Amino acid sequence: MDNTTPFPSLNVRIMLLLYRLIWLVCLPLIIAYLYMRGRKDRTYFKHLSERFGFHRLRQEQHIWLHAVSLGEIRSAAPLIERLLQDSKPIVTTHFTPAGRREAERLFPAAVAEGRLTACYVPFDYSAALNRFFKAFRPAYGLVMEFEAWPGMIMSSRKIGLPLFLCNGQYTTHGLKRDQQRYFSRAKIIAGFAGVMVKSERQAERFRNLGVKHVAITGEMRFEQPIPQPQIKAARALRKRIPERRPIITLASIVEGEDASALALITNVQDHFARHKLPKPLFIYVPRAPERFALVTEMIAEKGFTFATRSTVLDDDLKPPHPDKIADLDILLGDSLGEMYFYLSLCDLAIVGGGFCPKGSHNICEPLSLEKPVIIGPNDYTIEFPAREAIAAGVCLKMDFDEITQLITQHPLQFCSPDAIEAFLACHSGGTAKTLVAIERFLGNIGE
Repeated sequence: MDNTTPFPSLNVRIMLLLYRLIWLVCLPLIIAYLYMRGRKDRTYFKHLSERFGFHRLRQEQHIWLHAVSLGEIRSAAPLIERLLQDSKPIVTTHFTPAGRREAERLFPAAVAEGRLTACYVPFDYSAALNRFFKAFRPAYGLVMEFEAWPGMIMSSRKIGLPLFLCNGQYTTHGLKRDQQRYFSRAKIIAGFAGVMVKSERQAERFRNLGVKHVAITGEMRFEQPIPQPQIKAARALRKRIPERRPIITLASIVEGEDASALALITNVQDHFARHKLPKPLFIYVPRAPERFALVTEMIAEKGFTFATRSTVLDDDLKPPHPDKIADLDILLGDSLGEMYFYLSLCDLAIVGGGFCPKGSHNICEPLSLEKPVIIGPNDYTIEFPAREAIAAGVCLKMDFDEITQLITQHPLQFCSPDAIEAFLACHSGGTAKTLVAIERFLGNIGE
């Protein structure tokens, strides 16, 4: 599809018909899925009526922002903060309880005053979405990152609700895969009233998919709030660790990467010991909480001197017994929501995901803290800002063997804080650019 192809095309109409039929058949299975998840996390099955779009009617028009989960609502936080300064209240929608809780945690005053409502996104079929629209009367909608829900897009178009994609990117891997499919999200993208993307490379992709209104706004994650108590706690703890000991944080290590990551630690520490140098302290943060116990067992089996964050740090990230940390090989980060603490401690960040086919996790957090960062070979999930960061020399793409060689033969901080600061200055301002784009898009409605 391109800008000369009318939307929706026959292909899209057929896809939407099949999509509606799939929802009709699969809705009981989705409810069963939520029930099963709810047996482990009761919040999954709470507020079930919201999944069907049921809410009390509001008198005022709302600005609607959809942030499916935790990462998306955090990246949207600066934008929400700015939108709250205007007269219209905001409704945020989420699929996961974590996303909903985070919205309420970030904006407690706005929630208490009724200026922000966090709820679950309706199931993606017209009846549920129309009930949601009737309750909140959205002036326009903002979808964070890349959520292409056919029902959401087409129901919005049907009632004349402008729906915009924010902070968007379409990865090379995803685009190639979707363009080979007869039915895919690539066919529905043109249904957005406007798209705000991270780079010119991304803008060209969305234009080629038939999107008429495209704006380049950069990466909003660079502006997400940094929890200062975590930074303060990291600085205090760093003073308890011998100054000559380098600290390396392995962040968001996923299943399939542990064996190689632990081999890296072994080889690096053996090298430093042989050369009678202070061994690095490794901070190891698994991606998912359900992996904490398994990774703990793997580390123990390797014979490392290690401790978990939950056993050596209190709720305020303070060590009751600092001497238990100073001589560790590994500090295992078995907690959620404290990544800025783990990253602030380090001299070098290694971000996981890219050492296996799943693709790298985001590098905005370490760069925001002015930490040099290394990712694995598979960076297709974070083309922006990875490609730009690599070109600027503030990020390296390597496998674990190459990282071992780098750490053992070169300084950990392979770039200066000034270089990272310059990179951030070049790619910041996403919130302001997004607000300008929204205003322009709203002025173009009907064109």
